[in-house]
Amino acid sequence: MPQQRKLAVVAFGGNALIRKGQEGTQWEQLENAQETARALIPILRDGFGLVIVHGNGPQVGNILIQVEEAVTKVPPLSLDVCVAMSEGSVGYMLEVAILNELRHRRRGRQGIVTLVTEVVVDQDDPGFRRPTKPIGPFYPRFRAEDLMHKQGWTMIEDAGRGWRKVVPSPRPLEVVQREAIRRAVESGSIVIAGGGGGIPVYRTREGGMRGVEAVIDKDYTASLIASDLRAELFVILTGVEHVSTNFGRPDQKAIRAMDVSEARAHHADGQFPEGSMGPKIRAAIEFVEATGREVLITSSARLVEAVRGKAGTRIVPPGPGRRGRMAGPRTAHVRGRVRTTT
Repeated sequence: MPQQRKLAVVAFGGNALIRKGQEGTQWEQLENAQETARALIPILRDGFGLVIVHGNGPQVGNILIQVEEAVTKVPPLSLDVCVAMSEGSVGYMLEVAILNELRHRRRGRQGIVTLVTEVVVDQDDPGFRRPTKPIGPFYPRFRAEDLMHKQGWTMIEDAGRGWRKVVPSPRPLEVVQREAIRRAVESGSIVIAGGGGGIPVYRTREGGMRGVEAVIDKDYTASLIASDLRAELFVILTGVEHVSTNFGRPDQKAIRAMDVSEARAHHADGQFPEGSMGPKIRAAIEFVEATGREVLITSSARLVEAVRGKAGTRIVPPGPGRRGRMAGPRTAHVRGRVRTTT
């Protein structure tokens, strides 16, 4: 069985396939996937194996709109099932785009596989006590009140647009398909896994698994996968070339490199908001501390230059030549109760 010399885990958002101002048709997504593939292939040429973790916000939102529109004709689907659907459909589009790009570059023998991925969360995670992640369609008040009463949903009003469901966003503890991902990487395949942060599940007292209505941040899941696989490089793609302090202000300053203590200090100072760079920075810190290796944050347009040290922001272990602390084994012993869906 062939062994990869080194491994890169790359995470990017669902907006890479549905761009601002687009309708989100499958044809637009396939075209955008081709652009994403062109950005990723040079990583293979540089000798890395590749694991891809994608977001799914726009895609799963569209699926939920379809579910609501068809609710009088076919039984509705729970959020965890919709996440699974988005993992398959986005994975398919990325597979086709990457295979076409490999063939174009005469690397057609490279294997690729998409793994529908369950991710274990803690039933006692604080996120379950205060759902905050808006998802799916906007509803009129009468429909929102009906869903809150009959389904037990938590919903909030968005002035001028209607009511929207909010769900918890717990932290990931364990990637169920971890060993399957590892074996696929060791066989020489490109792997797409953990799409949308993975399908959130919890372990029952009997040792089984059940899905739960929640959304896991894909950057945290990507960090967990990268740590579990001991990846040499963890890349987080975003809409900007560099991480910056005072972003959007006249005194904005790009950061080329910072160690984890600097990253924590900037985060504590409010430089990295929760809705944008915050989760990426925390995911990066966790990976560096678990492995002693570095994280690269950049845009897809500058990925090649960034991997070669000419662009992007690197988050590194503390001090020159020092490795970050090694994390102990991750466990998923969870207790308590949450509302189940499957």
